[in-house]
Amino acid sequence: MPDQPSHKPPGPAAGAAPAELRADARRNRERVLDAAREVFAAQGVDAPMSAVARRAGVGVATLYRRFPTRSALVTAAFEDQLAVCATAFEEALADPNPGHGLYTLLDKVCTTLVTDHGFETVFMAGFPEALGYDRERACAEERLAHLVQRARDAGQLREDFAPADIPLLLLAVSGLAAQPPETALPAARRLLTYLFQSFQAHPPSRPAPLPPAPALDLSGLHRPAPVRTAAVRP
Repeated sequence: MPDQPSHKPPGPAAGAAPAELRADARRNRERVLDAAREVFAAQGVDAPMSAVARRAGVGVATLYRRFPTRSALVTAAFEDQLAVCATAFEEALADPNPGHGLYTLLDKVCTTLVTDHGFETVFMAGFPEALGYDRERACAEERLAHLVQRARDAGQLREDFAPADIPLLLLAVSGLAAQPPETALPAARRLLTYLFQSFQAHPPSRPAPLPPAPALDLSGLHRPAPVRTAAVRP
């Protein structure tokens, strides 16, 4: 979705770092970012900017003074999540048990995929104008390949395991995002546990029990996709 710049030129504070803003301006900025994360989590990053402004309790003009484009708002809203992702990779790489590190990382990613629609849109579908998406994706793929190689070298992954099996897993989990959270979250954890057991080179003869099965039946296959706003207007 292309950026929609404000019809008014940004004020002198546009793009200013939080430390450079007055206390009241910092509060407005944080209120807008909190609202943006809530709206994006519920509706995706193509949600109307006016919906963010209403959730934040500020005028659209105020929002555009702080964030002149959609990309600027998405980038600022997801900076913390990028940092969390980077930390998750670092913790996985530092884990002395490569298989455990890989599983823990995938558990965090799968959980976020089904609980935050904004994350799903940015990191699965992509939002190239924001977040340096191509750079972040390349870095994530490099780290993931390293994690997989460590687990292989430790004899923890079966010989025919392919790195493409992980995007396959994430695609399957992301398909649960349309379900209510009380269904999507246990379903994601059960699917991850089930498939990760099949990834192992030497699965235990008596594997640990799977997480409880979610309340899903065939009617869930016909659940309508979330309604998104066709045109985004301020």
